[in-house]
Amino acid sequence: VQLQAFGGGLVQPGGFLRLSCAASVRTSSSDTITWFRQSPGKEREFVAAIRRTENSQHYSNSAKGRFAISRDNAKNTVYLQMNSLTPEDTAVYYCAAAPRLIVSEIRRIGAYHYWGQGTLVTVSS
Repeated sequence: VQLQAFGGGLVQPGGFLRLSCAASVRTSSSDTITWFRQSPGKEREFVAAIRRTENSQHYSNSAKGRFAISRDNAKNTVYLQMNSLTPEDTAVYYCAAAPRLIVSEIRRIGAYHYWGQGTLVTVSS
């Protein structure tokens, strides 16, 4: 499975962006698609996940209420709608794919077999 993440850019505080993660194929290996992010000097952290089989979405505390993850199965694409952005959201955003995961596993980086190249989001005035 190859993943391509795009949609990043420069946005002002309070603004919004929509990231996309396009998968080359739809297989059981991409049942769970997750967005992580990494800021300079920080560890990569979980942002949001969507599980196809369970049709469930999961968010970090910082993303809850501001971000929305969704998927278009016909296009093999997962979206991350990000609203009310703050400078603390500045990071490189990566999408990753894994087979069906239980909830306790979705935040674990090592659970993911496939990664996109990352897309930079900069929130600044």
